[in-house]
Amino acid sequence: MSKFDFQSYLIITIGLLVGSLAWTGFIIPAEIVGSGVGGIATMIYYVTGFKVGYSVFLINSVFLLVALRVLGFGFGVKTIYGITVLSFFLWLFQSLITEPLVSDRFMCAIIGGILAGASAGMILSRGGSTGGTDILAMMINKYKNYSPGQLLLTIDVVIISSSYLLEHSIEQVVYGFVTMGVSAYCVDMIIEGSKQSVQIFIFTRKPDEIRKEVVYTLDQGITVLSATGGFSGEDVKVLMLLARKRESQTILNMIKLVDPDAFISLGSVMGVYGKGFDKIK
Repeated sequence: MSKFDFQSYLIITIGLLVGSLAWTGFIIPAEIVGSGVGGIATMIYYVTGFKVGYSVFLINSVFLLVALRVLGFGFGVKTIYGITVLSFFLWLFQSLITEPLVSDRFMCAIIGGILAGASAGMILSRGGSTGGTDILAMMINKYKNYSPGQLLLTIDVVIISSSYLLEHSIEQVVYGFVTMGVSAYCVDMIIEGSKQSVQIFIFTRKPDEIRKEVVYTLDQGITVLSATGGFSGEDVKVLMLLARKRESQTILNMIKLVDPDAFISLGSVMGVYGKGFDKIK
């Protein structure tokens, strides 16, 4: 296994661990029904006492077998790994944790949502999956012209709303939607945060010096653009580079050292694809 694969599986495993703790330490013992297969398994547990880990494994196995027939062998090993390890962690932690880790139910919804969202973000950012309603949405999408995002939202709303049938409690439904909303926000934060990049334009009288610093000292790519000053009419060189957001401050500090009078434009970009950045999937 390559170093990249090892890192991916390690992060996916940590994500699965965090997600299992979210469910067994906060969501399930606080009697909150969350979204996805976990929500279905939680309702089964409340009614029958059948452990969530078992239900998650059985439901996901059925979805996976049907999907392999309908969609083909496009899921890869990571989905099977995710389903298996998640089911194990859920079984293990539910056996060890019998009370909520915090006493306040609303805090359980918030903390559980944060951890569940962080878990999903970590797993998805490494190309992993825990199956579940994602598979169901993809199967429906193959035959009906609905976006997977809309389908997932609809399925999750139906699952959480169904929890009203357990105790006829609007409060329980509200807690479920709070958990879902917090979780979705955290997923977006982690996935988009890991991909955030910036585009920097540098207008300077020392283009060669800055170019050399960027290329040879910071090991960054850079493009030199030929331009004409709108006021002076002089030919000038404009430097443009793309970098991860976390690297932007180092680049700005370097520019300040080389040319304190440089004019800099820095903007966020939605995505950068190519060598050194993300791959188009």
